[in-house]
Amino acid sequence: MASETRDPMLLEEPMCILENGEMYRNPTEVKMSQIVLPCHANHCGELSAGQLLKWMDSTACLSAERHAGCSCITASVDDIHFETTIGVGQVVNITAKVNRAFTSSMEVGISVSCEDLFSDRQWKVCHAFATFVARRTEAGKVQLKQAIPHTQAEQMEYSLAAERRRMRLIHAETIIDLLSSCSSQTVSEDLDYQDAVPAERTRVESVELVLPPHANHQVSTFGGQIMAWMENVATISASRLCNAHPTLRSIDMFHFRGPSHIGDRLVLKAIVNNAFKKSMEVGVCAEAYQGGEPLRHINTAFMTFEVLDNDRKPCTLPRIRPEPVDGKRRFQEAIARKKIRLDRKYIISCKQSEVPLSVPWDPSNQMYLSYNNVSALKMLVARTNWVLTSEKNKVSLYTLEENQTLCFKVETHVAVAAELVFLLLSDLRRRKAWDHHYQECEVITDSHEDDTIYRVVTPSVTKGGKVQEFILLASRRRPCDSGDPYLIALRSVTLPAHPPTEDYNRGEVLCAGFSIWEEESSFTKISYYNQATPGVLPYISTDIAGLSSSFYRTFASCSAFLEGNKDSLASLPTSTPRENSGRS
Repeated sequence: MASETRDPMLLEEPMCILENGEMYRNPTEVKMSQIVLPCHANHCGELSAGQLLKWMDSTACLSAERHAGCSCITASVDDIHFETTIGVGQVVNITAKVNRAFTSSMEVGISVSCEDLFSDRQWKVCHAFATFVARRTEAGKVQLKQAIPHTQAEQMEYSLAAERRRMRLIHAETIIDLLSSCSSQTVSEDLDYQDAVPAERTRVESVELVLPPHANHQVSTFGGQIMAWMENVATISASRLCNAHPTLRSIDMFHFRGPSHIGDRLVLKAIVNNAFKKSMEVGVCAEAYQGGEPLRHINTAFMTFEVLDNDRKPCTLPRIRPEPVDGKRRFQEAIARKKIRLDRKYIISCKQSEVPLSVPWDPSNQMYLSYNNVSALKMLVARTNWVLTSEKNKVSLYTLEENQTLCFKVETHVAVAAELVFLLLSDLRRRKAWDHHYQECEVITDSHEDDTIYRVVTPSVTKGGKVQEFILLASRRRPCDSGDPYLIALRSVTLPAHPPTEDYNRGEVLCAGFSIWEEESSFTKISYYNQATPGVLPYISTDIAGLSSSFYRTFASCSAFLEGNKDSLASLPTSTPRENSGRS
Protein backbone atom coordinates (compact mmCIF):
# COMPACT_ATOMS: atom_id res chain seq x y z
CA MET A 1 0.00 0.00 0.00
CA ALA A 2 1.75 3.11 -1.25
CA SER A 3 0.09 5.42 1.23
CA GLU A 4 1.54 3.63 4.27
CA THR A 5 4.96 4.05 5.80
CA ARG A 6 7.19 1.17 4.86
CA ASP A 7 8.54 -0.78 7.82
CA PRO A 8 12.28 -0.34 8.38
CA MET A 9 14.23 -2.93 6.46
CA LEU A 10 17.11 -4.52 8.30
CA LEU A 11 19.55 -5.46 5.59
CA GLU A 12 22.49 -7.81 6.03
CA GLU A 13 25.99 -6.47 5.43
CA PRO A 14 27.37 -7.47 2.05
CA MET A 15 29.87 -10.29 2.22
CA CYS A 16 33.55 -9.44 1.86
CA ILE A 17 36.54 -11.72 1.45
CA LEU A 18 39.32 -11.48 4.02
CA GLU A 19 43.00 -11.93 3.22
CA ASN A 20 42.81 -15.56 4.33
CA GLY A 21 40.02 -16.18 1.83
CA GLU A 22 37.22 -16.43 4.38
CA MET A 23 33.85 -14.80 3.78
CA TYR A 24 33.07 -12.14 6.39
CA ARG A 25 30.05 -10.13 7.43
CA ASN A 26 30.15 -7.63 10.33
CA PRO A 27 27.84 -9.10 12.98
CA THR A 28 26.87 -5.71 14.49
CA GLU A 29 25.97 -3.89 11.29
CA VAL A 30 22.34 -2.82 10.91
CA LYS A 31 20.87 -1.07 7.87
CA MET A 32 17.59 0.80 7.84
CA SER A 33 15.94 2.15 4.71
CA GLN A 34 12.95 4.49 4.87
CA ILE A 35 11.05 6.22 2.09
CA VAL A 36 10.26 9.82 3.00
CA LEU A 37 6.49 10.39 3.02
CA PRO A 38 4.65 13.70 3.53
CA CYS A 39 4.04 12.81 7.18
CA HIS A 40 7.84 12.83 7.72
CA ALA A 41 8.40 16.16 5.96
CA ASN A 42 8.25 19.83 6.90
CA HIS A 43 6.45 22.63 5.07
CA CYS A 44 9.19 22.70 2.41
CA GLY A 45 8.68 19.07 1.46
CA GLU A 46 11.98 18.08 3.08
CA LEU A 47 12.56 15.39 5.66
CA SER A 48 12.30 16.81 9.17
CA ALA A 49 15.71 16.74 10.86
CA GLY A 50 13.99 15.54 14.03
CA GLN A 51 12.57 12.52 12.19
CA LEU A 52 15.99 11.73 10.77
CA LEU A 53 17.53 11.90 14.27
CA LYS A 54 14.91 9.40 15.50
CA TRP A 55 15.73 6.98 12.69
CA MET A 56 19.48 7.36 13.28
CA ASP A 57 19.11 6.73 17.00
CA SER A 58 16.89 3.68 16.44
CA THR A 59 19.31 2.13 13.94
CA ALA A 60 22.33 2.75 16.19
CA CYS A 61 20.50 1.35 19.21
CA LEU A 62 19.70 -1.87 17.31
CA SER A 63 23.38 -2.22 16.42
CA ALA A 64 24.48 -1.63 20.02
CA GLU A 65 21.95 -4.13 21.37
CA ARG A 66 22.96 -6.70 18.78
CA HIS A 67 26.52 -6.50 20.13
CA ALA A 68 25.66 -6.22 23.82
CA GLY A 69 22.91 -8.83 23.88
CA CYS A 70 20.87 -6.62 26.20
CA SER A 71 19.05 -3.29 26.15
CA CYS A 72 21.14 -0.14 25.65
CA ILE A 73 20.57 3.59 26.12
CA THR A 74 22.02 6.59 24.27
CA ALA A 75 24.68 8.32 26.36
CA SER A 76 26.03 10.92 23.93
CA VAL A 77 26.22 11.96 20.29
CA ASP A 78 29.22 13.63 18.66
CA ASP A 79 28.95 16.63 16.34
CA ILE A 80 26.59 16.11 13.42
CA HIS A 81 26.83 18.20 10.25
CA PHE A 82 24.02 17.82 7.71
CA GLU A 83 25.50 18.25 4.25
CA THR A 84 22.23 18.11 2.30
CA THR A 85 18.47 17.94 2.85
CA ILE A 86 16.23 15.03 1.80
CA GLY A 87 13.01 15.43 -0.15
CA VAL A 88 9.66 13.63 -0.10
CA GLY A 89 9.79 10.48 -2.22
CA GLN A 90 13.50 9.94 -1.71
CA VAL A 91 14.92 7.02 0.27
CA VAL A 92 17.02 7.41 3.41
CA ASN A 93 19.63 4.68 3.93
CA ILE A 94 21.11 4.50 7.42
CA THR A 95 23.94 2.17 8.37
CA ALA A 96 25.17 1.64 11.93
CA LYS A 97 27.77 -0.67 13.40
CA VAL A 98 29.76 -0.92 16.61
CA ASN A 99 33.28 0.40 16.11
CA ARG A 100 34.61 -0.48 19.55
CA ALA A 101 33.35 -1.66 22.92
CA PHE A 102 34.80 -0.51 26.22
CA THR A 103 33.79 -1.75 29.67
CA SER A 104 30.04 -1.03 29.60
CA SER A 105 29.88 1.51 26.78
CA MET A 106 30.45 1.29 23.05
CA GLU A 107 30.90 3.62 20.10
CA VAL A 108 28.49 3.15 17.22
CA GLY A 109 29.31 4.70 13.87
CA ILE A 110 26.31 5.96 11.88
CA SER A 111 26.31 6.94 8.20
CA VAL A 112 23.33 8.39 6.35
CA SER A 113 22.90 8.58 2.59
CA CYS A 114 20.05 9.55 0.31
CA GLU A 115 18.84 7.67 -2.74
CA ASP A 116 16.72 8.99 -5.60
CA LEU A 117 14.72 6.08 -6.98
CA PHE A 118 14.08 7.73 -10.34
CA SER A 119 17.64 8.76 -11.22
CA ASP A 120 19.43 5.95 -9.33
CA ARG A 121 21.66 8.58 -7.66
CA GLN A 122 23.00 8.27 -4.12
CA TRP A 123 24.76 10.90 -2.02
CA LYS A 124 26.01 11.39 1.50
CA VAL A 125 23.85 13.26 4.02
CA CYS A 126 25.79 13.01 7.29
CA HIS A 127 27.73 10.73 9.58
CA ALA A 128 27.83 10.58 13.36
CA PHE A 129 29.31 8.70 16.28
CA ALA A 130 27.04 7.84 19.19
CA THR A 131 27.93 6.30 22.53
CA PHE A 132 25.58 3.70 23.99
CA VAL A 133 25.68 2.20 27.47
CA ALA A 134 24.50 -1.32 28.21
CA ARG A 135 21.87 -1.40 30.93
CA ARG A 136 22.55 -3.27 34.13
CA THR A 137 21.05 -6.72 34.34
CA GLU A 138 19.90 -8.64 37.40
CA ALA A 139 23.43 -10.01 37.63
CA GLY A 140 24.82 -6.48 37.87
CA LYS A 141 26.90 -4.29 35.56
CA VAL A 142 27.42 -5.58 32.04
CA GLN A 143 30.94 -6.38 30.86
CA LEU A 144 30.86 -5.96 27.09
CA LYS A 145 32.74 -8.30 24.80
CA GLN A 146 35.30 -6.77 22.48
CA ALA A 147 34.38 -5.84 18.93
CA ILE A 148 37.08 -7.60 16.93
CA PRO A 149 38.05 -5.75 13.73
CA HIS A 150 38.56 -7.94 10.67
CA THR A 151 39.06 -5.52 7.79
CA GLN A 152 41.44 -2.60 7.39
CA ALA A 153 38.53 -0.14 7.59
CA GLU A 154 37.28 -1.74 10.81
CA GLN A 155 40.78 -1.72 12.30
CA MET A 156 41.07 1.98 11.52
CA GLU A 157 37.71 2.85 13.14
CA TYR A 158 38.53 0.59 16.12
CA SER A 159 41.78 2.46 16.68
CA LEU A 160 40.29 5.93 16.17
CA ALA A 161 37.40 5.13 18.53
CA ALA A 162 39.80 5.20 21.47
CA GLU A 163 40.94 8.70 20.49
CA ARG A 164 37.36 9.91 20.01
CA ARG A 165 36.47 8.51 23.44
CA ARG A 166 39.31 10.52 24.94
CA MET A 167 37.92 13.63 23.22
CA ARG A 168 34.47 13.01 24.71
CA LEU A 169 35.80 12.54 28.23
CA ILE A 170 37.63 15.88 28.18
CA HIS A 171 35.15 17.73 25.95
CA ALA A 172 33.04 19.36 28.68
CA GLU A 173 36.12 20.48 30.64
CA THR A 174 37.74 21.85 27.49
CA ILE A 175 34.64 23.81 26.51
CA ILE A 176 34.40 25.33 30.00
CA ASP A 177 38.07 26.36 29.87
CA LEU A 178 37.68 27.92 26.42
CA LEU A 179 34.51 29.79 27.36
CA SER A 180 36.04 31.12 30.56
CA SER A 181 39.07 32.34 28.60
CA CYS A 182 36.66 34.49 26.55
CA SER A 183 35.09 36.05 29.64
CA SER A 184 37.16 39.21 29.22
CA GLN A 185 35.51 39.84 25.85
CA THR A 186 32.35 41.63 26.92
CA VAL A 187 29.48 42.63 24.67
CA SER A 188 29.86 46.30 23.85
CA GLU A 189 27.17 48.53 25.32
CA ASP A 190 27.69 50.92 22.42
CA LEU A 191 26.50 48.54 19.70
CA ASP A 192 23.62 49.93 17.68
CA TYR A 193 20.69 47.56 18.25
CA GLN A 194 18.15 49.76 16.50
CA ASP A 195 17.42 47.16 13.81
CA ALA A 196 18.22 44.10 15.92
CA VAL A 197 15.65 41.51 16.93
CA PRO A 198 15.27 41.15 20.72
CA ALA A 199 16.42 37.70 21.81
CA GLU A 200 13.33 37.43 24.01
CA ARG A 201 11.16 37.30 20.88
CA THR A 202 12.84 34.00 19.91
CA ARG A 203 12.20 32.30 23.24
CA VAL A 204 10.15 29.08 22.96
CA GLU A 205 8.88 26.80 25.71
CA SER A 206 6.91 23.63 25.10
CA VAL A 207 5.96 20.53 27.08
CA GLU A 208 5.61 16.94 25.91
CA LEU A 209 4.04 14.00 27.75
CA VAL A 210 6.11 10.82 27.35
CA LEU A 211 3.75 8.08 26.18
CA PRO A 212 4.46 4.38 25.43
CA PRO A 213 5.13 5.01 21.70
CA HIS A 214 7.94 7.39 22.72
CA ALA A 215 9.72 4.80 24.87
CA ASN A 216 11.72 1.64 24.35
CA HIS A 217 11.11 -1.79 25.82
CA GLN A 218 12.66 -0.61 29.09
CA VAL A 219 10.09 2.26 29.36
CA SER A 220 12.86 4.84 28.94
CA THR A 221 12.31 7.63 26.41
CA PHE A 222 14.20 7.05 23.17
CA GLY A 223 17.16 9.42 22.91
CA GLY A 224 16.16 10.07 19.30
CA GLN A 225 12.68 11.12 20.40
CA ILE A 226 14.13 13.65 22.83
CA MET A 227 16.44 14.96 20.09
CA ALA A 228 13.46 15.28 17.74
CA TRP A 229 11.46 17.32 20.28
CA MET A 230 14.49 19.52 20.93
CA GLU A 231 14.97 20.08 17.19
CA ASN A 232 11.31 21.09 16.90
CA VAL A 233 11.46 23.88 19.48
CA ALA A 234 14.87 25.01 18.19
CA THR A 235 13.42 25.35 14.67
CA ILE A 236 10.52 27.45 15.98
CA SER A 237 12.96 29.68 17.86
CA ALA A 238 15.15 30.15 14.78
CA SER A 239 12.15 30.96 12.57
CA ARG A 240 11.09 33.74 14.95
CA LEU A 241 14.38 35.53 14.32
CA CYS A 242 14.30 35.38 10.54
CA ASN A 243 10.55 35.17 9.82
CA ALA A 244 11.41 32.36 7.41
CA HIS A 245 11.86 28.60 7.36
CA PRO A 246 15.33 27.74 8.72
CA THR A 247 17.41 24.67 7.84
CA LEU A 248 19.33 22.78 10.53
CA ARG A 249 22.99 22.54 9.55
CA SER A 250 24.77 21.11 12.58
CA ILE A 251 24.39 19.95 16.18
CA ASP A 252 27.25 20.23 18.66
CA MET A 253 28.40 17.22 20.65
CA PHE A 254 26.12 16.61 23.64
CA HIS A 255 25.56 14.18 26.49
CA PHE A 256 22.36 12.85 28.03
CA ARG A 257 22.62 13.77 31.68
CA GLY A 258 19.87 11.49 32.93
CA PRO A 259 17.05 9.18 31.84
CA SER A 260 13.42 9.98 31.10
CA HIS A 261 10.54 7.54 31.48
CA ILE A 262 6.92 6.99 30.45
CA GLY A 263 4.74 9.45 32.33
CA ASP A 264 7.40 12.17 32.46
CA ARG A 265 6.58 15.68 31.31
CA LEU A 266 9.45 16.98 29.21
CA VAL A 267 9.83 20.76 29.30
CA LEU A 268 11.71 21.98 26.22
CA LYS A 269 13.14 25.50 26.09
CA ALA A 270 14.93 27.23 23.21
CA ILE A 271 16.30 30.68 22.41
CA VAL A 272 18.57 32.19 19.76
CA ASN A 273 21.89 32.86 21.49
CA ASN A 274 23.54 34.76 18.65
CA ALA A 275 23.08 35.50 14.96
CA PHE A 276 26.07 35.65 12.67
CA LYS A 277 26.00 36.89 9.11
CA LYS A 278 24.79 33.66 7.50
CA SER A 279 23.97 31.41 10.46
CA MET A 280 22.53 31.46 13.95
CA GLU A 281 23.07 29.40 17.08
CA VAL A 282 20.03 28.21 19.04
CA GLY A 283 20.46 26.87 22.55
CA VAL A 284 17.89 24.30 23.64
CA CYS A 285 17.49 22.31 26.84
CA ALA A 286 15.23 19.49 27.98
CA GLU A 287 14.08 19.02 31.57
CA ALA A 288 11.78 16.32 32.97
CA TYR A 289 9.44 16.02 35.95
CA GLN A 290 6.62 13.87 37.29
CA GLY A 291 3.94 15.18 39.61
CA GLY A 292 5.30 17.76 42.02
CA GLU A 293 8.94 16.70 41.85
CA PRO A 294 11.63 19.22 40.83
CA LEU A 295 12.84 19.47 37.24
CA ARG A 296 15.59 17.06 36.18
CA HIS A 297 18.08 18.28 33.56
CA ILE A 298 18.06 15.76 30.70
CA ASN A 299 20.02 17.44 27.95
CA THR A 300 21.36 20.72 26.54
CA ALA A 301 22.26 21.14 22.89
CA PHE A 302 23.44 23.88 20.57
CA MET A 303 22.10 23.81 17.02
CA THR A 304 23.22 25.90 14.05
CA PHE A 305 20.63 26.99 11.48
CA GLU A 306 20.73 28.72 8.10
CA VAL A 307 18.04 30.23 5.90
CA LEU A 308 18.39 29.24 2.24
CA ASP A 309 17.21 31.25 -0.74
CA ASN A 310 15.73 29.85 -3.96
CA ASP A 311 19.24 28.95 -5.16
CA ARG A 312 19.96 27.06 -1.91
CA LYS A 313 22.44 29.74 -0.81
CA PRO A 314 22.51 31.02 2.80
CA CYS A 315 20.72 34.35 3.32
CA THR A 316 21.94 37.25 5.46
CA LEU A 317 20.26 37.12 8.87
CA PRO A 318 19.01 39.91 11.17
CA ARG A 319 21.16 40.78 14.15
CA ILE A 320 20.10 39.69 17.63
CA ARG A 321 19.86 41.97 20.66
CA PRO A 322 20.86 39.92 23.71
CA GLU A 323 18.92 40.09 26.94
CA PRO A 324 20.63 41.63 29.96
CA VAL A 325 22.91 39.42 32.10
CA ASP A 326 22.29 35.80 30.93
CA GLY A 327 21.56 36.88 27.38
CA LYS A 328 24.92 38.64 27.12
CA ARG A 329 26.65 35.57 28.50
CA ARG A 330 24.93 33.34 25.93
CA PHE A 331 25.72 35.86 23.17
CA GLN A 332 29.39 35.83 24.13
CA GLU A 333 29.64 32.07 24.57
CA ALA A 334 28.03 31.52 21.15
CA ILE A 335 30.93 33.46 19.59
CA ALA A 336 33.41 31.18 21.36
CA ARG A 337 31.53 28.05 20.30
CA LYS A 338 31.51 29.25 16.69
CA LYS A 339 35.30 29.46 16.78
CA ILE A 340 35.44 25.99 18.31
CA ARG A 341 33.18 24.65 15.55
CA LEU A 342 35.39 26.22 12.88
CA ASP A 343 38.49 24.72 14.48
CA ARG A 344 36.89 21.28 14.61
CA LYS A 345 35.74 21.50 11.00
CA TYR A 346 39.08 22.83 9.79
CA ILE A 347 41.30 20.40 11.67
CA ILE A 348 39.20 17.26 12.11
CA SER A 349 36.59 17.18 9.36
CA CYS A 350 38.77 18.16 6.41
CA LYS A 351 40.51 15.50 4.39
CA GLN A 352 44.24 15.37 4.99
CA SER A 353 44.87 16.54 1.43
CA GLU A 354 42.87 19.70 2.16
CA VAL A 355 44.71 20.70 5.34
CA PRO A 356 48.00 22.62 5.08
CA LEU A 357 51.06 20.87 6.48
CA SER A 358 51.49 23.37 9.30
CA VAL A 359 48.34 24.37 11.17
CA PRO A 360 48.49 27.41 13.50
CA TRP A 361 48.51 26.28 17.13
CA ASP A 362 46.75 28.16 19.92
CA PRO A 363 45.04 27.12 23.18
CA SER A 364 41.60 27.07 21.56
CA ASN A 365 42.49 24.38 19.03
CA GLN A 366 45.12 22.36 20.89
CA MET A 367 42.66 19.56 21.71
CA TYR A 368 41.66 19.17 18.05
CA LEU A 369 45.23 19.37 16.76
CA SER A 370 46.24 16.67 19.23
CA TYR A 371 43.30 14.53 18.08
CA ASN A 372 44.20 15.05 14.42
CA ASN A 373 47.86 14.34 15.09
CA VAL A 374 47.20 10.99 16.79
CA SER A 375 44.39 10.00 14.42
CA ALA A 376 46.58 10.55 11.33
CA LEU A 377 49.25 8.27 12.81
CA LYS A 378 46.67 5.64 13.75
CA MET A 379 45.41 5.60 10.16
CA LEU A 380 48.95 4.90 8.94
CA VAL A 381 49.39 2.16 11.54
CA ALA A 382 46.14 0.51 10.44
CA ARG A 383 47.25 0.21 6.79
CA THR A 384 47.92 -3.35 5.66
CA ASN A 385 49.39 -2.81 2.18
CA TRP A 386 52.98 -1.93 3.16
CA VAL A 387 55.67 -3.28 0.82
CA LEU A 388 58.97 -4.56 2.26
CA THR A 389 61.74 -2.60 0.50
CA SER A 390 64.84 -3.78 2.33
CA GLU A 391 65.92 -5.54 5.51
CA LYS A 392 69.17 -5.80 7.42
CA ASN A 393 69.77 -7.52 10.74
CA LYS A 394 66.03 -7.52 11.59
CA VAL A 395 65.59 -3.81 10.86
CA SER A 396 63.00 -3.58 8.08
CA LEU A 397 62.10 -0.71 5.76
CA TYR A 398 58.61 -0.67 4.23
CA THR A 399 57.05 1.75 1.75
CA LEU A 400 53.51 2.62 0.75
CA GLU A 401 52.63 4.70 -2.32
CA GLU A 402 49.07 5.95 -2.64
CA ASN A 403 47.39 9.07 -4.05
CA GLN A 404 50.77 10.44 -5.15
CA THR A 405 52.01 10.27 -1.55
CA LEU A 406 54.94 8.18 -0.34
CA CYS A 407 54.95 6.82 3.20
CA PHE A 408 57.64 4.71 4.82
CA LYS A 409 57.86 2.55 7.91
CA VAL A 410 60.94 1.31 9.77
CA GLU A 411 60.41 -1.62 12.11
CA THR A 412 62.63 -3.33 14.65
CA HIS A 413 62.51 -5.19 17.99
CA VAL A 414 64.30 -4.47 21.27
CA ALA A 415 64.67 -6.41 24.50
CA VAL A 416 63.33 -3.50 26.55
CA ALA A 417 59.94 -3.06 28.26
CA ALA A 418 57.40 -1.17 26.13
CA GLU A 419 56.66 1.45 28.80
CA LEU A 420 60.35 2.33 29.09
CA VAL A 421 60.68 2.56 25.30
CA PHE A 422 57.68 4.91 25.30
CA LEU A 423 59.15 7.15 27.98
CA LEU A 424 62.60 7.27 26.39
CA LEU A 425 61.30 8.08 22.91
CA SER A 426 58.61 10.51 24.12
CA ASP A 427 61.09 13.24 24.98
CA LEU A 428 62.46 14.32 21.60
CA ARG A 429 65.41 16.00 23.31
CA ARG A 430 66.81 12.51 23.94
CA ARG A 431 66.69 11.69 20.24
CA LYS A 432 69.97 13.51 19.66
CA ALA A 433 71.65 10.58 21.44
CA TRP A 434 70.79 8.14 18.64
CA ASP A 435 69.57 10.07 15.55
CA HIS A 436 72.29 12.08 13.80
CA HIS A 437 69.58 14.10 12.00
CA TYR A 438 68.60 15.74 15.31
CA GLN A 439 71.34 18.35 15.74
CA GLU A 440 69.34 20.54 18.12
CA CYS A 441 66.06 20.03 19.98
CA GLU A 442 64.37 22.28 22.51
CA VAL A 443 60.95 22.51 24.14
CA ILE A 444 58.98 25.57 23.03
CA THR A 445 55.61 24.98 24.67
CA ASP A 446 54.40 22.20 26.93
CA SER A 447 50.68 22.76 26.44
CA HIS A 448 49.47 19.61 28.15
CA GLU A 449 50.99 16.59 29.85
CA ASP A 450 50.41 14.61 26.63
CA ASP A 451 51.32 17.35 24.13
CA THR A 452 54.61 19.21 23.71
CA ILE A 453 55.84 21.53 20.95
CA TYR A 454 59.52 21.25 20.02
CA ARG A 455 61.91 23.13 17.77
CA VAL A 456 64.17 20.66 15.97
CA VAL A 457 67.20 21.56 13.82
CA THR A 458 68.42 19.06 11.19
CA PRO A 459 71.24 19.09 8.61
CA SER A 460 70.83 20.72 5.22
CA VAL A 461 69.29 18.51 2.55
CA THR A 462 71.69 19.98 -0.04
CA LYS A 463 75.44 20.41 0.14
CA GLY A 464 76.23 23.93 1.32
CA GLY A 465 72.56 24.77 1.84
CA LYS A 466 70.82 26.09 4.92
CA VAL A 467 70.14 23.79 7.84
CA GLN A 468 66.49 22.91 8.36
CA GLU A 469 64.29 23.55 11.36
CA PHE A 470 60.95 22.01 12.24
CA ILE A 471 58.31 23.16 14.74
CA LEU A 472 56.78 19.85 15.83
CA LEU A 473 53.80 18.97 17.98
CA ALA A 474 54.46 15.68 19.79
CA SER A 475 51.30 13.99 21.11
CA ARG A 476 51.70 10.97 23.37
CA ARG A 477 49.11 8.27 24.10
CA ARG A 478 49.28 5.31 26.43
CA PRO A 479 47.28 2.19 25.50
CA CYS A 480 43.53 2.38 25.97
CA ASP A 481 43.56 -1.36 26.78
CA SER A 482 46.01 -4.26 26.63
CA GLY A 483 45.60 -4.71 22.88
CA ASP A 484 46.67 -1.17 21.96
CA PRO A 485 50.15 0.24 21.31
CA TYR A 486 51.85 3.20 22.90
CA LEU A 487 51.85 6.08 20.40
CA ILE A 488 54.04 9.14 19.84
CA ALA A 489 52.61 11.24 17.00
CA LEU A 490 54.45 14.13 15.33
CA ARG A 491 53.25 16.88 12.98
CA SER A 492 54.24 20.43 12.10
CA VAL A 493 52.48 23.44 13.60
CA THR A 494 53.09 27.17 13.37
CA LEU A 495 53.54 29.55 16.28
CA PRO A 496 53.47 33.38 16.01
CA ALA A 497 56.41 33.56 18.40
CA HIS A 498 58.55 31.35 16.12
CA PRO A 499 58.12 32.51 12.50
CA PRO A 500 60.46 31.27 9.74
CA THR A 501 63.78 33.13 9.55
CA GLU A 502 66.38 33.65 6.83
CA ASP A 503 68.93 31.57 8.74
CA TYR A 504 66.97 28.34 8.48
CA ASN A 505 64.99 26.49 5.87
CA ARG A 506 61.62 25.73 7.52
CA GLY A 507 60.75 22.07 6.95
CA GLU A 508 57.33 20.53 7.54
CA VAL A 509 56.07 17.16 8.75
CA LEU A 510 52.56 16.09 7.88
CA CYS A 511 52.38 12.83 9.81
CA ALA A 512 55.12 10.87 11.58
CA GLY A 513 55.68 9.01 14.81
CA PHE A 514 56.19 5.76 16.68
CA SER A 515 53.89 2.89 17.54
CA ILE A 516 55.28 0.76 20.35
CA TRP A 517 53.83 -2.73 20.85
CA GLU A 518 54.44 -4.86 23.93
CA GLU A 519 54.98 -8.41 22.65
CA GLU A 520 56.35 -9.80 25.91
CA SER A 521 57.08 -8.24 29.29
CA SER A 522 60.57 -7.19 28.19
CA PHE A 523 60.35 -7.49 24.42
CA THR A 524 58.94 -4.67 22.28
CA LYS A 525 58.24 -4.04 18.61
CA ILE A 526 58.96 -0.46 17.50
CA SER A 527 57.55 0.91 14.25
CA TYR A 528 58.45 4.39 13.01
CA TYR A 529 56.12 5.93 10.38
CA ASN A 530 56.52 8.98 8.17
CA GLN A 531 54.26 10.42 5.48
CA ALA A 532 57.12 11.83 3.48
CA THR A 533 57.05 15.55 2.65
CA PRO A 534 59.60 17.50 0.58
CA GLY A 535 61.41 18.47 3.77
CA VAL A 536 61.75 14.86 4.92
CA LEU A 537 62.10 12.76 1.76
CA PRO A 538 65.75 13.66 0.98
CA TYR A 539 66.86 12.05 4.27
CA ILE A 540 65.42 8.66 3.30
CA SER A 541 65.38 8.70 -0.53
CA THR A 542 68.63 6.76 -0.99
CA ASP A 543 67.41 4.07 1.41
CA ILE A 544 64.12 3.73 -0.46
CA ALA A 545 66.03 3.51 -3.74
CA GLY A 546 68.25 0.78 -2.26
CA LEU A 547 71.41 2.89 -2.60
CA SER A 548 72.19 2.98 1.13
CA SER A 549 71.16 1.51 4.47
CA SER A 550 71.39 4.55 6.74
CA PHE A 551 67.98 3.61 8.18
CA TYR A 552 69.61 0.49 9.60
CA ARG A 553 72.42 2.43 11.27
CA THR A 554 69.98 4.93 12.75
CA PHE A 555 67.70 2.30 14.25
CA ALA A 556 70.57 0.09 15.36
CA SER A 557 71.75 3.16 17.26
CA CYS A 558 68.22 3.61 18.62
CA SER A 559 68.19 0.00 19.86
CA ALA A 560 71.57 0.46 21.53
CA PHE A 561 70.33 3.68 23.17
CA LEU A 562 67.20 1.97 24.53
CA GLU A 563 69.04 -1.12 25.79
CA GLY A 564 71.69 1.06 27.39
CA ASN A 565 68.98 2.85 29.39
CA LYS A 566 66.85 -0.19 30.29
CA ASP A 567 67.55 0.28 34.00
CA SER A 568 66.53 3.95 34.07
CA LEU A 569 62.74 3.56 34.40
CA ALA A 570 62.61 4.63 38.05
CA SER A 571 64.45 7.88 37.30
CA LEU A 572 62.33 8.87 34.30
CA PRO A 573 59.40 11.30 34.65
CA THR A 574 56.01 10.04 33.50
CA SER A 575 55.66 13.10 31.24
CA THR A 576 58.00 15.53 29.53
CA PRO A 577 59.66 17.98 31.98
CA ARG A 578 58.18 21.46 31.91
CA GLU A 579 61.23 23.57 32.59
CA ASN A 580 61.49 26.69 30.40
CA SER A 581 58.37 25.61 28.58
CA GLY A 582 56.08 28.62 28.85
CA ARG A 583 53.11 26.51 29.89
CA SER A 584 49.78 27.76 28.54
